[in-house]
Amino acid sequence: MAAGTVLSRLTGFGRTVALVAAVGTGVFADTFNVANTTPNVLYILLVGGVLNAVFVPVLVRARKEDADGGEAYTQRLLTLTALLLLGLTVAAVVAAPLIVRLYISDFDPAALEQATVFARYVLPQIFFYGLFTIFGQVLNSRGRFGPMMWTPILNNLVVIVVCVLFLAAVSGPPEVGRVSAGEAALLGLGTTLGVVAQTVALLPALRAIGFRLRPRFGFRGAGLGTAGRLARWTVLFVLVNQLGYVVIVNLATAAGATAARAGADHGAGYTPYNAAYLLFLLPHAVVTVSVVTALLPRMSEHAADQRLDLVRDDVSTGLRLTAVALIPGALAFAVLGPDLATVAFSLGGAASPADARFIGIVLAVFALGLVPFSGHHLVLRGFYAQQDTRTPVFLNVALVSVNVVIALALSRVLAADVLVVGLAGSYVLSYWVGFLLSGRVLGRRLGGLDGPRVVRTYLRLLVAGLAGALAALLVVALVHRSADSGTAGSAIAVVGGGAAGAAAYLAAAARLHVTELTGLLAAVRGRFAR
Repeated sequence: MAAGTVLSRLTGFGRTVALVAAVGTGVFADTFNVANTTPNVLYILLVGGVLNAVFVPVLVRARKEDADGGEAYTQRLLTLTALLLLGLTVAAVVAAPLIVRLYISDFDPAALEQATVFARYVLPQIFFYGLFTIFGQVLNSRGRFGPMMWTPILNNLVVIVVCVLFLAAVSGPPEVGRVSAGEAALLGLGTTLGVVAQTVALLPALRAIGFRLRPRFGFRGAGLGTAGRLARWTVLFVLVNQLGYVVIVNLATAAGATAARAGADHGAGYTPYNAAYLLFLLPHAVVTVSVVTALLPRMSEHAADQRLDLVRDDVSTGLRLTAVALIPGALAFAVLGPDLATVAFSLGGAASPADARFIGIVLAVFALGLVPFSGHHLVLRGFYAQQDTRTPVFLNVALVSVNVVIALALSRVLAADVLVVGLAGSYVLSYWVGFLLSGRVLGRRLGGLDGPRVVRTYLRLLVAGLAGALAALLVVALVHRSADSGTAGSAIAVVGGGAAGAAAYLAAAARLHVTELTGLLAAVRGRFAR
């Protein structure tokens, strides 16, 4: 899983760079990126959270309890969900102008119209993202985790090709009013084609496990009521989350428009915020998602058997294993973020050096929230494994409230050209609150979360990570004192600082006897030795 996710995220990183190169970081970029993010937002709001939180636990129970191994139940659930997805997708495309205006409040009419055009091209992704998740959850519930991690590579490759074609088609920097209808269609429909490709690629894996993909109706009396009850709370969960997201996107896009009118030397709106956020998610996606994907079916089985002590052990294992990579990863982003973004986004002229470095500063702030973000994500699966989707709603209200209140306060005191740095900071603080609160609530239910052991592991990893961060920081300082401070110097700083930091971290972790790291390395060596 991790290997597939690494390649997926590496190509996803290439996709992010290609998109920045294609659309830039200004107002035109915001029209595309806000529209292109909308399908993900609506999908998560309407069904994505339901599928991820509800499907695996109910499918695991159906497979354990039904005479046919849960096949008929799964087919009915897939059929019902696909019908709902189709209806929601059609409604979203029709309502595209209203949806765009929900997220953008400070664009001129031409920019709003451009964003609406892009939205109509990309909103059909909702249907295909939904199918992708449904297929993947069926595979996960049957112990097949790899395909869902590998197929997004196709999506990324398709989008990279589309960006290259778009760059070849446009003349000059893309701006609102200068991009033709055909060029906009190429960019919008091309990104949707990538989602279609990753969804279709899961079909062979479904056939390989012997699952028959066929419509099955007769929903009444089929036992779908439990999924429906769980889904209602999950919809409320993501609704709260996305209400907070609406506030953040409006603040970011307004800041970008204001900074552009004031002649800022870098893009300061939603696009740099989103680009930094995508980089921030890389360690989470590679490590935490892989661990959680493997743990959730096992946790669901333990919960079904009323073995809450084993659920506690699973959560503890997940928190400790993910921290092995996340704590040093967060510190590495904090130290190397500006140089990493400079290499990633200014190489080949994808973005100006000022734009790229600003993205790196936002990334460095986001990095401080990597551990609580992933920890909160994992702890919530402890509730979902017990088919409790109600408690996470109230936890999320607290988290989103903290984010929104701090973000609104910062919008009144920070200049427009640096506001998104503050928005990243409010996001970090909100997830520290969410992680500590969710861990406390779940711990009460499970008789603790193996707290002393988790804290000891975190402290040892923090000490080892600080040793690595200090080594990386020294290399970065030496490079920038003696070498070019441009892209070449940043590349040397990233490579040299990263190598020195990794070596110092591993040495310190070994000296501190971090058994989670040594066990993980042994497992990896054993895997490659086969």
